Amino acid sequence: MGGNQSKPTAPPTLPDSLDEVRLLIDDLDRQLLDLVSQRARLAEQVAHIKQRDPAFSPGQSFYRPEREAQVLARIRELNPGPLDDDTVAWLFREVMSACLAHERPLSIATLGPSGTFSELAAVAAFGHGGRLQFEPGIPEVFRAVSAGSVDYGVVPLENSTEGSVSLTLDSLAGSDLLLCGEVALRIDQQLLSHPDAASHPRCIVSHAQSLAQCREWLDAHFPGVDRMAVASNSAAAQQAATDPEVFAIGPAFAAERHGLVVRAANIQDNVQNTTRFAVLGREPVAPSGEDKTALLLSVTNEPGALSRLLLPLSEAGIDVLRIESRPARDRVWDYVFFIDIAGHRDDPAVADALERLHPHCGQLRVLGSYPLPVISHPGGE
Repeated sequence: MGGNQSKPTAPPTLPDSLDEVRLLIDDLDRQLLDLVSQRARLAEQVAHIKQRDPAFSPGQSFYRPEREAQVLARIRELNPGPLDDDTVAWLFREVMSACLAHERPLSIATLGPSGTFSELAAVAAFGHGGRLQFEPGIPEVFRAVSAGSVDYGVVPLENSTEGSVSLTLDSLAGSDLLLCGEVALRIDQQLLSHPDAASHPRCIVSHAQSLAQCREWLDAHFPGVDRMAVASNSAAAQQAATDPEVFAIGPAFAAERHGLVVRAANIQDNVQNTTRFAVLGREPVAPSGEDKTALLLSVTNEPGALSRLLLPLSEAGIDVLRIESRPARDRVWDYVFFIDIAGHRDDPAVADALERLHPHCGQLRVLGSYPLPVISHPGGE
């Protein structure tokens, strides 16, 4: 072994006295506070430097998704324990969120009212420093970002049990917005009711995806009870809060928001039930080193069209992470394809493959390149 290699240091000997341990904790807390304050001052300096740059427009966001992903990836690599990597990355994301909010708070549109899984995803993506603007539906989130009334949007994209969210895909196809990131949340569904509710409801309400994710459990426990889809889990919780004969399905924190009780916990049919949420923005994201690119493609309806579409990607050695077809909205029996590939659109291999794809496509749009997720989020609470 080389003599210049660093060796692990022995852990410090800790005192046995509770009072001494508390004194050490107090001292470390003061050091942590001082370091966080220094970091916030450096964030202020970053803002000043950017504002002096002629290329930086006054309304441009200070948020850099690729930079955040690089920082969090490095923190995970440096983590000595005993806290796990996701916990440490979450702590640093909150520090970065607070520092960014000190420069200029980000505004984020997501599904409301408060108490939705989309709200949890927005906080997971941006930390608690972001200012949430609740919208009644997915199209309204797209419109808020497009109009510039918010900086970013967060919408559900795909569920591991029920598949893609059609309204999000259709909105992406008809919008100029870009995908800037994604968050994966483990979805634990709870059956919620008014505290004074009887044991058997007249109706069970929730978002259509949540109802579908709990179909088998509902069939077994409440056969014959009407189920009604509403705009969001939080809207369902609001109904249950005003009508004891209505039960709702949603996250546990929706019960806290609306004064409900959890009648049954974790009623989703698949214990690994997970939803991917997309982060929407107006500006492209620079390469982070670990990225994915989302594409929207259309081809003529003829034999071998899809294989010709995928051939340039295969020849370039580019991994196809996901492929899904959707009916074209303006042509009967024609389809568009949503394809996720590994790499950034600015990577030479990806750029060359996309150039070779053009002759085989009726339409080719890059929906966005963005960093791969760095933190795993448990979600359901």
